[in-house]
Amino acid sequence: MNHTVLESPVGPLTVVARDGALAGLYLERHRHQPDPATFGDRDDRPFTEVKRQLGEYFAGERTEFDLPLALRGTPFQQTVWQQLTRIPYGETITYRELAEHIGRPGAFRAVGLANGRNPVSIVVPCHRVVGSNGDLTGYGGGVDRKRRLLELEAA
Repeated sequence: MNHTVLESPVGPLTVVARDGALAGLYLERHRHQPDPATFGDRDDRPFTEVKRQLGEYFAGERTEFDLPLALRGTPFQQTVWQQLTRIPYGETITYRELAEHIGRPGAFRAVGLANGRNPVSIVVPCHRVVGSNGDLTGYGGGVDRKRRLLELEAA
């Protein structure tokens, strides 16, 4: 494991790699961030491609990420996170719709919890999930950052 901190338009991003694959991307004051002591040594070298792709995303030049991921979670969380990657850039869906997409229409609360535990914000676009009335609800990096990411994608 190793990590770095990248500057971004939504504040510092702590990026964590495990065996060369992206394992974490946490915004400042991220609600479900693991203990930073588990992130390993700080080393910028393994993050050249992550930095390039995030830079393109924030410049409005990239709509999808192509990075190897090393996500750890329950099978249910893995299913939810995989479905998040299918939400098109610039679009939003509700937690209920996300639950329906994974074949668990009654599990929208569990989907919300799994969404909140997404370890690679932005790259796995959990910010594209909104409340049933379209309200911006819950985001590990804060609702203000969620709004900023959605505004970036809408531009």
